[in-house]
Order: sequence, then C-alpha cells, then structure tokens
Amino acid sequence: QLQLVESGGGLVQPGGSLRLSCAASGFRFDAYNLAWFRQAPGKEREGVSCFTRTSSRARYADSVKGRFTISTDNVKSIVYLQMNSLKPEDTAVYYCAAVDWSRDPNICTLETKEGRHDLWGQGIQVSVSA
Repeated sequence: QLQLVESGGGLVQPGGSLRLSCAASGFRFDAYNLAWFRQAPGKEREGVSCFTRTSSRARYADSVKGRFTISTDNVKSIVYLQMNSLKPEDTAVYYCAAVDWSRDPNICTLETKEGRHDLWGQGIQVSVSA
C-alpha cells in the first residue's frame, strides 16, 4: 500500500521550532520528488518546499526562505521539514506529497492543482501561538 504519514506537528510559541517528518512506504522512495504543502483556515493550499531527486535541489516559498529546510533520509524513507523562527502565520495543516521524478526531472514543483502529485499524506496540524 502506497502511503505517506506525517508526524511531529503541534503547538509552538512564536520564534520556536518544529521538525515535521513524513514516512513513506509502499513505493520506491528515491524515485520520487518530495514536497511539503500547507493549508491555513479559509485559505487555499500552498506549496512550502520541495526536493528534486535528480539534482538534490530544493525550492522554498518566499514566505519560508531562510527559516525552513527540507531534507530526506533515503535509508529510512523519510522526508523532513525543519521549521525555525516560526510565526503565527505559519499556522496551518501541513501535508507531504510525492511525485514520480520523471514528471519533473529538472526541478521539483510546488503546484497545487489536482493530479499534480501522485500521493499525499493525511496532513498534520501546526499551530504557532503565544
């Protein structure tokens, strides 16, 4: 069964840090580009960061550049999102997603349109509040 399962969310104060994990199973982890998305209440889902298999290049939304870092552990089949200097506007449900590298061989995508990614996790809540 192809599956992505997020963990590591929770409540943190502004300025704090969290590390999200997304464990993959049922597919060849190193053949997929990986991404993190988020959706805040009343807002559309947006791309946060992604990782390109062929080049190990990462992309970040402008709103998280310099604060968030995406990384992978190919032995454990886990993709991480390290989030530092968190702000209240980072509050959202965070989702990980995977897409076969051949669909985006040059650079990973942060597009959110239907069908753009092959697999999604169930999402995990991150709340940033004093």
